[in-house]
Amino acid sequence: MNRPYAVGVRAGLRSLAEADHLLRTLAPVLPLAEPEFGCTHLVRGDRPQVALSFSVPTEALLSTVRQRLADQGYEAVPGVPDAVGRAVLYPGAARLTGTLTVAEVLSASAIDRVTVLGSPGPVDPDQRLVTRDHVRPQWQDGELVLAAMPAVGGTLAPFEVPNPTPCCANH
Repeated sequence: MNRPYAVGVRAGLRSLAEADHLLRTLAPVLPLAEPEFGCTHLVRGDRPQVALSFSVPTEALLSTVRQRLADQGYEAVPGVPDAVGRAVLYPGAARLTGTLTVAEVLSASAIDRVTVLGSPGPVDPDQRLVTRDHVRPQWQDGELVLAAMPAVGGTLAPFEVPNPTPCCANH
């Protein structure tokens, strides 16, 4: 992941849904038409949490972004928490709705590659992907990669589901 102008935010969040919401809430406050990337990062340790990161296109905007985050009551730290962030905001994300081919996903967004769980080979560019309007690729070795899984009717779907059932929901 090559994002030289990035800022991290630790807000004590416990869930990806909370982190997604905060990313979308903070992004319009930043001095950008659209952040290059807004990612979530799982932070392990004594107090596990989900941290955020924003990348910006220039060094000049970095101090302004830090100040705007501080104005909102968040401590901004330099860089990203780790190299495997989960992208929520990224170029083309808003265009990934409905059912698209893998080729359309790659040409319409910043996603570099689509992989299918359990499949060693490349994905057919004509393969249809049912986005469920929830496409969360992750950084892997400097590439933005979407993990997909087989779905109904010979289609694919992103591995991450929009509204996961919490663990032990029926207990």
